[in-house]
Amino acid sequence: MAEGGPCSEESVRDAIEQACLRELEALKPGNVHVYAEGHDMTVEDFRTSATIAAAHLSRRDVPLGEKILIAVESTVAKVGCNTNLGIVLLCTPLAQAALAADEEKTLLPRLCRVLCALSIDDARFVYKAIRIASPAGLGESPEHDVADDPTVDLREAMKAAAEWDRIAFQYTHGFEDVFTIGVPRWREALSKGMREEEAAAHVYLGFLSSFPDSHIERKYSAGAAEEVRNRAMKLEITLSSLSGPEEKKAEMLKFDSDLKERGLNPGASADLTVASLLATKLEDILAHSIST
Repeated sequence: MAEGGPCSEESVRDAIEQACLRELEALKPGNVHVYAEGHDMTVEDFRTSATIAAAHLSRRDVPLGEKILIAVESTVAKVGCNTNLGIVLLCTPLAQAALAADEEKTLLPRLCRVLCALSIDDARFVYKAIRIASPAGLGESPEHDVADDPTVDLREAMKAAAEWDRIAFQYTHGFEDVFTIGVPRWREALSKGMREEEAAAHVYLGFLSSFPDSHIERKYSAGAAEEVRNRAMKLEITLSSLSGPEEKKAEMLKFDSDLKERGLNPGASADLTVASLLATKLEDILAHSIST
């Protein structure tokens, strides 16, 4: 591969699928994982969704918005529900950045170029994808409602939603949460000898304790989201005081059970976790391509 050149479609596809599967193996309180399913979705639904998303998002010849639509359409047709809209929205720009023929040698500046180049056609495809997925708590928006045809490019449309949707926030803030919270937490956890599933849970709790989960806030209330955030902060303190893995697991499962009994799913935190794992892997692939 030429210096600064694009990643291969195969490497990006594998990176997307592995990021989804690693996140699924992490014990993420309130979300679906291999230790406990929930919210009328199964682990197998998410495994299937990972394969579908990876196959479509790694295609170099398809524009960003169209990729998002095709991946969401294919997923809903196969599993019958919205399992990965947030994941697809976050992972597609990252994949696009890695696949691009760009003289930039690192992922973040490549990503910034992708975000700056978003078009009204991208918005049109994404609006349709969102309508198909019909995420919980979507409701109506006073500006750039997805029920209407877009009048602005995708980044401008995301700007209107960024205040109440953490995934939209990434589009307008250069994936700030991914690169300042998720990626550093993942690298730090692995450097300390954590297994990958533990490290992914560490990333997830980092998001959950840093800001109210926008999926919970949108579906329930700001108060519910803030309560979950406070409990996540306390859980992190508790986990730091425990040395045994089984003790830590028991504490996390207790929190997990309570959230699921109340129907509270920190979906935005889970989606950001996948994006963080993917971003780290793509950074590593690009770094390796330059050094060889």
